[in-house]
Amino acid sequence: MRSRRARPRARRRALIAAAAAVAALALTAVTGCTQEGGRVDMGPTGGTPVEGGTVTMALPPAATPNWIFPIGPPGYGASYNYGIQSLLFMPVYDAVQDKGEEALTTHGPSTLGLEPKFSDGNRTVTVPLREGVEWSDGKPVTARDVEFWFNLLKANKADWGNYSVGAMPDNIKRLETVDDHTVRLHLSRAYNPDWFAANQLTRMRALPQHAWDAKTDGGEVGDWDRTKPGAKSVFARLTRHAKSLGSYASDPLWKTVNGPWKLAGWRDSGQVTIVPNEKYTGPDSQRPHLDKVVFKPFTTADSEYNVLRSGGVDYGYIPPSVMAQKEKFEEKGYRVDPWEGWAATYIVYNFNSTQAGPMMDQLYIRQAMQHLVDQKAMSDVIWQGSATPTLGPVPVTPKSQYLSGAMERNQYPFDVRKAQRLLAEHGWRTVDGTARCVRPGTGADECGKGIARNTPLELTLLSQSGSTETTNMMQELKSSLSKGGIDLTVRQQPLNSVLGNSVPCKAKDPGCDWDMSFFGTAGSWYYPLNPSGEQLFSTGASANFGNYSDKKADRIIRGVQYSPDMKAVHEYGEYLAEQLPVMWMPNPAYQVSVIRNDLRGISQNPTVTFAPQDWYYVKKKGADK
Repeated sequence: MRSRRARPRARRRALIAAAAAVAALALTAVTGCTQEGGRVDMGPTGGTPVEGGTVTMALPPAATPNWIFPIGPPGYGASYNYGIQSLLFMPVYDAVQDKGEEALTTHGPSTLGLEPKFSDGNRTVTVPLREGVEWSDGKPVTARDVEFWFNLLKANKADWGNYSVGAMPDNIKRLETVDDHTVRLHLSRAYNPDWFAANQLTRMRALPQHAWDAKTDGGEVGDWDRTKPGAKSVFARLTRHAKSLGSYASDPLWKTVNGPWKLAGWRDSGQVTIVPNEKYTGPDSQRPHLDKVVFKPFTTADSEYNVLRSGGVDYGYIPPSVMAQKEKFEEKGYRVDPWEGWAATYIVYNFNSTQAGPMMDQLYIRQAMQHLVDQKAMSDVIWQGSATPTLGPVPVTPKSQYLSGAMERNQYPFDVRKAQRLLAEHGWRTVDGTARCVRPGTGADECGKGIARNTPLELTLLSQSGSTETTNMMQELKSSLSKGGIDLTVRQQPLNSVLGNSVPCKAKDPGCDWDMSFFGTAGSWYYPLNPSGEQLFSTGASANFGNYSDKKADRIIRGVQYSPDMKAVHEYGEYLAEQLPVMWMPNPAYQVSVIRNDLRGISQNPTVTFAPQDWYYVKKKGADK
């Protein structure tokens, strides 16, 4: 989900020691203004508020929430899963936007954590917790609940979708519960406060230890998480319950929450209904005004569009292809607002693919393929100008201090002849429309390691279904790749299937026979506050779906984590833009939102979270809602 754009503010070294302040400064770059510099008012607040009412919000095409446990496994990291979890379980830190403020910060009224304090040369972080917050069963939320989360994570890190080697929990030597409302993290070394606050502290959660710390259903609740075997048993039990999608609403586990909302329904289809948590004890500003919010899934954008036109959705979206009809919605009492995101869009290469792994491993092949991606034409024709180019791992728009001048230049512009020449120079000849290797070997003018004579350049792409724009984009890609002799077969599946079938794998293992994967209809990856790549491109990272591995990339990524110098993130962005660990694709708006005019308080956060506790209806002229 997308939001506002702004120009970067000057960075002051004096703020580095204050991690939250640094994170807030960094994120002014992704909030506040349009690309042209004009203000976008995404959440009108005028009118006379009316308490109560129901809002139905449309979910992206073929996107079905399917995970409630706040420790999600690989393949379950979709933004809508996280967004709903955060309404039930208050995050310790998050990308939040205070009312009336332009900048995003790591803490605010919706977070359990208050401003973190770095000390000991950035080797220690003290996390104060908000006092007076209780679980819905009346038990207080304490530092023990954060410790419980950490113990589960540490013992089961390989099963966590956000894990990357060397990052959390590896970089925490010890978690200390100073008192009931203070946690202290003793780090493995000094870290860049900007990165650690923005990308590590925002991973923290408090989970109800007093209710969940049992090894078996009906078993005694104890301190089982404090041993590794116990933590594994507890985690296995919680994960087993989380796989039972249809029982979420009735399962006692998920009724113990501390957020402003509680679950009222979660269908197998992915439709989720939340209602106010009447036992909520957090800040009063976070108490919901509405009676109910329904997150409604749709198989396709067209099906959502039809329901929207009939008035069955209060907060939905229109396909870019019908942007010319926005006035019709405005006449019916809606406002139309693009939701811009802090994101990158790409197609994943599977470097361990049973068939295509050796080809994916050749930089010249990836370069040739990138030269065959006409991002401008795709944006202009398919996305009706609502997509911006992805040129590397750091978003080009909105502008930020993380983006260097070199990263704004397209290193691989659309150029069919250059692509053909690259392949020909490395031993490929196109016959009957398909390029085949005619000079096998590892020399500079040969096909490369593992590519046998007469191997065809044939690839299979898994792509998410449900979007006409994505279908058209994949057909355009298939056509343009064919000009270079590359035969692409596109297989479309629902988003959750694509994510589930594109997990990291080992060569020749079952399930590693896919070549490429696309899950970027609304953006492939929405960054935390700092757009570093440890989750995406570092060796062994759980979100490194394509098994990309490069020692220099690993070193540079660590530099972003350690050094507060902005040159570190610039080096990272420039190197990965050149190396093409993925195929860069046009980055669309998360959605072009269509919102009822009498529904107010909506702020479309660029990190794709939402805060329905801020939403409310206003009186219509001459009548109540």
